[in-house]
Amino acid sequence: MSEQKPLLIIAAGGTGGHMFPAQALAERMLRAGWRVKLSTDARGARYTGGFPHSVEIEQVASSTFARGGFVSKIFVPLRILGGVVAASFRMLRDKPAVVVGFGGYPSIPAMAAAWILRRPRMIHEQNGVLGRVNRLFAKRVDVVACGTWPTALPDGVEGIHTGNPVRGTVRERAGAGYITPGPYPMSLLVIGGSQGARILSDVVPAAIALLPEALLMHLRVAHQARAEDGERVAMFYADHGIPAEVEAFFQDVPARISEAQLVISRAGASSVADISVIGRPAILIPFAAAAGDHQSANARGLAEAGGAIVIPESKLTAEVLAEQILSVMDTEEGARRMAEASLSVSRPEAAQDLQKLVEELAQRPDTKRGVI
Repeated sequence: MSEQKPLLIIAAGGTGGHMFPAQALAERMLRAGWRVKLSTDARGARYTGGFPHSVEIEQVASSTFARGGFVSKIFVPLRILGGVVAASFRMLRDKPAVVVGFGGYPSIPAMAAAWILRRPRMIHEQNGVLGRVNRLFAKRVDVVACGTWPTALPDGVEGIHTGNPVRGTVRERAGAGYITPGPYPMSLLVIGGSQGARILSDVVPAAIALLPEALLMHLRVAHQARAEDGERVAMFYADHGIPAEVEAFFQDVPARISEAQLVISRAGASSVADISVIGRPAILIPFAAAAGDHQSANARGLAEAGGAIVIPESKLTAEVLAEQILSVMDTEEGARRMAEASLSVSRPEAAQDLQKLVEELAQRPDTKRGVI
């Protein structure tokens, strides 16, 4: 009888920022001959459509103090404890070689169970500032992998810069040839996260409408807007004669990034990684209410390299944004340099580096011992 394949348990929350790099690692480990399970809660399970079918989805109970009323919050610790107990029993039945957490409250049960059972474990932080859950486990894991560099870490914790893993559909377009702006059909892509993207719907269409007619006549816009904003955004573009696709979610974002002359985006870690791996000029508008202002930290490396222009929300107006759009779209050589700079700070091998850390961790004789 052949030896059973080693098991990797990936623990991740229910947002694209957590799930996309988790998916990238899952794809890589499956190709390396591992079994992969994803541990998440019911909310996170809704975001698993892109994972390979051979990844087993394990739902565990978890919760967050960030939502719900007083009574609901009273029961949060009990729900999390129930999830930890369930995850522990599952690990006893099928021992993981390594457990990797990508953050979010749904990752707590599996990471806590791995600590209790002394399984090899590590976390991957996508942002330049540790999220609450990863901060909790940073001193209780064997490895802290960092997607953004530098990442602010607790005293005594050393991080390893891996970059943020990108999905296979992004890697396929890594370094795709860039068509600079010119007197021919051009694409401008607008993407925003699920939180706080309304300001993009308020300001971006108005900014585009301020662009010179000579540019607008060649421009087509793809704008990802929240469902409740979609109709008014689409109507604004139509009323101003601007060809635009407006959707709540684009399934083919990597393809759209590769076709774009310019990307206007929030500065979520996954978005920044996708933009840099494909290599496109960007205007980044960090979400002002992000915990620890981590989106500003995410944008810093790309901006310092010259691949992105960063506009804080406090300074975002239609006039300011229009001026910055024009500075990119009206300068062929400048746009090319931005694309090259963006590509220069990319880490397309991030998933491969994470895979190596997982394989090395599986061979280590011991793990850290601490107290949660």
